[in-house]
This record gives sequence, C-alpha cells and structure tokens, in this order.
Amino acid sequence: MSRHKGPILFDLDESAPRAAPSEAPPVPEPDLPEAPQGAAMQTAAVLAARRPSRLARLFWGLVAALLGVAISLAAWDFATGLVARVPVLGYGVTALIAALLVVLVLIAIREMAAFARLGRIDALHRRADAALAANDLGAARKLTGDLVQLYMGREDTRWGRQRLAERQGDQFDAGALLALAETELLTPLDAAALRQIEGAARQVAAVTALVPLALADVVTALTANIRMIRRIAEIYGGRSGTLGSLRLTRAVMTHLVATGAVAVGDDVISSVAGGSLLGKVSRRFGEGVVNGALTARVGVAAMEVCRPLPFSPGKRPKVRRIVTTALSGLFPS
Repeated sequence: MSRHKGPILFDLDESAPRAAPSEAPPVPEPDLPEAPQGAAMQTAAVLAARRPSRLARLFWGLVAALLGVAISLAAWDFATGLVARVPVLGYGVTALIAALLVVLVLIAIREMAAFARLGRIDALHRRADAALAANDLGAARKLTGDLVQLYMGREDTRWGRQRLAERQGDQFDAGALLALAETELLTPLDAAALRQIEGAARQVAAVTALVPLALADVVTALTANIRMIRRIAEIYGGRSGTLGSLRLTRAVMTHLVATGAVAVGDDVISSVAGGSLLGKVSRRFGEGVVNGALTARVGVAAMEVCRPLPFSPGKRPKVRRIVTTALSGLFPS
C-alpha cells in the first residue's frame, strides 16, 4: 500500500454555519467552595446583643423573687429548728447563714462600684468629645487633670504622667492637649489591650479550625469575647464585675450588629479570608481566619467603648494588622 507524502486536506461542508469565537459556549468551571462567613462569631454576636423582652424579664424576675423567698424561709426554718434541737449546732448554722448574707451584700456593693467606674469612664469620654467639638481648652485641661487622677495609683502610667506634667503647659489647643494626654497616658494601655485582642483572636481561630465539635466554636467565640471585653475594661480602669461585663458586652455587640460590622463581605475581612492559603484549601481553616478577624473587630470596638478618650485621627488600631500579628505562625499566608 502506498503512503501519501505531505499534508492531507479535508473538504469541509460549506453549508455548515461557522460560529464566531464570541458565540462559543463558556467553559464550565469547577464548583468552588462557599467563602467562609464567620458563622460562629456572627452567632455569638447576635446572642450577646439580643435583649430579652419585657415579658421574659418580668417572668425571670418573678421566678428569682419566689426562689429567693422560698430559700430564705427554708433556711430560717432549718436554722430555728436546729437551734431548738441542738442549740450549739443551730447557732453555728445561723452564723454561716449570716456570713453568707454579708458576702452577698459585699458582692452587690462591688457590682454597684463596677457600674460607677464604667459610668465614670463613659463620662470622661463624653466630656472629651464635647471639648474637642467646642475646642474648649479649659475643659480639656480639667479633663486632663481628671485623667491623671484616674491613673494616679498605676505604675504603668507613672512615666507618662510625669511627661504629661512637663509638657501640658506648652499646649494651647484642646485637640493638641488631649492628643498629648492620649500619647503619654494611654499608649501603654493601648498596647496591653491589643495583646488581649490578639490572644482572643488566636484562640477563637484555633478552636474553629481544629475542633470539629458542634457549637464548640460558638461557645468559644462567646466566652473568649466576653473575657476579652472584661479585660480591656480592666486595663482602662473600668473593672466591670460580672453584671457590668455582661452589660458592656451587650453594648459592644449591639453596636457591631447595628452597624453591620460583623458582616464578612467588606474590605478587611474579605482580604484576610482570601489571603490565607489554608483558607482556600479547607473551609474550617477559612472559618477560623474569619472568626479571628471578627474577634479582632470586636476588640477594637471594645477599646473605643472602654477608652476614656476617643482615638485621635490615625491612631485607631487596624484590624488587618491585629489579625496578621495574632495569626502569624498559626496559619500560613
């Protein structure tokens, strides 16, 4: 059989229509995994921000009152009956009940003092806003003196208080004076608050990525954020107590939920979620990165709430920088 040399030509059917390249069907793309949304942090934020209805508060208030009366009467009957049967043991139990009542009163006093401290910090913040808006140098000087008194007994602000005392006489503008007070008094406190935020973000991200148990990430996110907010309040001088911590957490989360700051589809969170190599490979690791970033955002909001002075322009911490520092070494980027 002879072999043809050279190219082989095929005759095409001239009647068949030729499609333009622009009319060609698109090449099917593989299904991409859904982008991480930070579901654990969003759920924790909604739970913390949710305020019970008046009917629910009335119900639980009545239940607490009835339980308190029942427990008090049972303790009284137990103590008096024991005094009648065994006087020495009865008086001992009565002393224990009295000691418990004293402890409860002390706890109540501590909680009221915590609310007073939070109110003092909030009042300083409002006064700073008013002094800056009116450029009132006299109000700014009085506010600076109150700040010095607030941090008078703290060793971590001693050097800053000395520097402020040396330089505040050279300031003749309310904004410049408050900026100086912010730099000298609040810089070490801001650094301590940022360390708390980084630790909380790292913990939430690690648990979300590595613990596959249902609701473990939600519980971790909620507890870590409450603890972080409480410690930030303590750093700035507003030790909040148990009830104060819950109220402060609700205030921070309500602000974030109302402003949509716990949503993922914005600049910083999207860039952080898209920049992690493991976030593209594993959805759980991507969720961990996003939950850590949202925790950092909660921490920055807590700093704004707990700080006695508002942030000067350009001094507000950047969420992206916090997340990068917190998650460096935990997730490759």
